Amino acid sequence: MKSSLEIIEERLKQKGKELRGRRIDYFLPSLWMGERGNPRYVRVEKPFEFYRDAVRQARRARAPRRKRPTGGEWTKEAVIYNLFVRTTTAIDHDRNGKLDLPMNRNGFRETGTFLKSIALLPYIKGLGANTIHLLPITAIGHDGNKGTLGSPYAIRNPYEIDESLCEPLLGLDAKTEFRGFVEAAHKFGLRVVVEFVFRTAAKDADWVKEHPDWFYWIREEISSRGPSELDESRYGSPIFTREELDKIHHDVREHRFDALLPPHPVYRQFFTDPPLPGMVERRDGRYVAVLEDGKRAKIPGAFADWPPDDNQPPWNDVTYLRLYTHHDFNYIGYNTIRMYDSRLEKPEHVNRPLWDKIVGIIPYYQKEFHIDGVMIDMGHALPIDLKKEIVRTARGINPDFAFWDENFSITRKSKEEGYNAVFGFLWIDQHHPDRMRSFCRRCATEEFPISYFSTPENHNTPRAASRRGAVTYAMWSWVVNCFLPAVPFIHSGFELAERYPINTGLDFTHEQLKDLPSEKLPLFSEYGYDWINKAQITDFVAKISAIRKKYLHLVTDKNPRSFLVLSDPNEHILSFARISSSHRLRLAVVTNTSFRSGERLTLRLETKMKHVVDLITHKKFALTGDVLQLQLSPGQCLVFEY
Repeated sequence: MKSSLEIIEERLKQKGKELRGRRIDYFLPSLWMGERGNPRYVRVEKPFEFYRDAVRQARRARAPRRKRPTGGEWTKEAVIYNLFVRTTTAIDHDRNGKLDLPMNRNGFRETGTFLKSIALLPYIKGLGANTIHLLPITAIGHDGNKGTLGSPYAIRNPYEIDESLCEPLLGLDAKTEFRGFVEAAHKFGLRVVVEFVFRTAAKDADWVKEHPDWFYWIREEISSRGPSELDESRYGSPIFTREELDKIHHDVREHRFDALLPPHPVYRQFFTDPPLPGMVERRDGRYVAVLEDGKRAKIPGAFADWPPDDNQPPWNDVTYLRLYTHHDFNYIGYNTIRMYDSRLEKPEHVNRPLWDKIVGIIPYYQKEFHIDGVMIDMGHALPIDLKKEIVRTARGINPDFAFWDENFSITRKSKEEGYNAVFGFLWIDQHHPDRMRSFCRRCATEEFPISYFSTPENHNTPRAASRRGAVTYAMWSWVVNCFLPAVPFIHSGFELAERYPINTGLDFTHEQLKDLPSEKLPLFSEYGYDWINKAQITDFVAKISAIRKKYLHLVTDKNPRSFLVLSDPNEHILSFARISSSHRLRLAVVTNTSFRSGERLTLRLETKMKHVVDLITHKKFALTGDVLQLQLSPGQCLVFEY
């Protein structure tokens, strides 16, 4: 039986013959071709031959021999490249100044595809990454979509791949191309982790018509409340008084889930019992239903579930799945979808057919595509019994399967639930020097119970290069992140010094939100990175990754005794050392957290060495006795043995 890569290669060969002699305007970034130096767009005379060569290169690569299963703990040695296929490999191939939808005049897709992502794999590996994290790649719904393409988190069917991620001219389906992508990644020694959403779905999800009892329903005549509005007669996030909010927070903090305050009656009365399957129809792109009493119902949109007074705009393109069935809790509220009321969270109320369908998602991708792990979006908000079932089933198929939690807390609870890593909170602390100094002190005094990601950004935050210090800050953050006892995480575009965010879900000011409406964001519409940005730091990222790899055993040691904070009287200096158990190997990381001014460094080192050599620039610095004194330029970093 032919592999997917063989099928793709044969189809590329066939298409190349069909278009032989035809002039095609098709350009790609020089970085994709392994060129260094001056970034530019290169005209590819024969695009199908280019991709055929990329596929052949993947097929000829020798996959590394994996260690014995460790329950997904290979994550500790991961360097992650976060790939948003639709955006990361989006290119204006015919150079007409825009991304043509759904394809350009030559029939090529200009938004990202799995085929283009296969060609990008050597570049990703060259950055030092050994693991790819894919944002959701499943079929997207359309009801309530923002922008021109819709959010990958508005999942129409988790068992289907988004067909817009394949190349139309090849005539292959997205499943074949994705299978080929995973196969190619494995050949290059890259693991593939896919992000999934298990508690929400698109409002026009495929499951609605057949299983309406898997969803919440409200009366059709109920209109939606706008952002910041407080009209309780319209649908939106439940409104609570200040006193009620105080009680809710107190009860949740004290883990008292036996009598959580419900939303007000006016809100709960919006909701109806689910209709019968035969009473649901699609009308004007959305599902409506006729109830047994003759009234009509629709599926409501979602909203941020915690805290109960979260001011995020409503999520009109998704709805919450009805994980439990209980007549008294037949509504969307913080106490039914996140902080589950103990009267609801009982075995007899489990929506069993829905749970079975959810539990089957990961095994399907394991068997069909051989993925290596999953990131669970808002996994900490799922019922614990459902999470245990998901983990147990997947690990029964692959004992080394990894689970990552999109959780900003680093706690033992995630470890106990079967996760190998959490996203963590460095993305919010990193641009605050005082917080980073405090974090380093923690590293030297306590061992974190679970692996966490070291990164200044993700797809919901401002870009590192848009923060104070710009590209210098991005470079500083990469150096620091590579030598913490953590998992380095590259959000694609970081290395290109991208400044435009994918989404605005976290850490944006009200002024920034006004300038970045949802429909203009890459999470919802077409967007391509600036692959010829002169400020890119691709070579720098690769260099620091290579240094880290040389000291991998030392860097990944989570024991506090391997981490030493190096003190300096200058508050702008952030320095630490990684020390082997024998103390024979000591690696210092010395940085200036000021991106505006040069700062004087006076650092005492326990060494008899006469000088140290910076591993980044290879410059030699003399010691006076055991003291290193020099002037660091804004954001400058040194890494050296001593």
